[in-house]
Amino acid sequence: MKKLAVFASGRGSNFRKIYENIQTGNIPARVECLIADNPKADVLEFASHENIACYIIPPKNFSNAAEFGTELLKILKQHSVDWIILAGYLKKIPDNVVKSFSNRIVNIHPALLPSFGGKGMYGMHVHEAVFNSGAKVSGVTVHLVNENYDAGPIVLQTPVDISHCTNPHEIAENVLSVEHELFSKAIKKLLTQSFEIRQNRVVFHS
Repeated sequence: MKKLAVFASGRGSNFRKIYENIQTGNIPARVECLIADNPKADVLEFASHENIACYIIPPKNFSNAAEFGTELLKILKQHSVDWIILAGYLKKIPDNVVKSFSNRIVNIHPALLPSFGGKGMYGMHVHEAVFNSGAKVSGVTVHLVNENYDAGPIVLQTPVDISHCTNPHEIAENVLSVEHELFSKAIKKLLTQSFEIRQNRVVFHS
């Protein structure tokens, strides 16, 4: 059974859905720890209630990204973590962590990458950009993490019809329901199937 570390910054709705799928046996894994950058993140209360080890590690407490990464790696090693799940985590993962967990860090993005991605494109910023573009289709992307924002190999994508949406908040609601299902599906596939990377895509072996 794979050991997971979940990184989160806010409510943790995706984490709750993933944890539910773990508890029901749909995802063969165990959450070893939760790492948050925000001491006020609602997800901390949920994780504590489930007796999951919680760590609050703000990047601003470190003089550089490498030191921040070293602290993260110490905790990840302590818990013998196999995979890192970014469930609404808003900080960039330090390069030394990305290198140590190459192709073992998973993120979800509320749009169809490579569109509407990159630095500063998260949460409502994404949905506002999609709405202002006039697009009638948005979607969800699950991808592995590399050294660049939203640029890692794509695991799964699902389009979402937003032609009926009249504002960014409606887009967010429609996309979030798909996020919950797709993230768990992608994590299960990554943990249970062999795969390779081809042209920045994750290709699963049948």
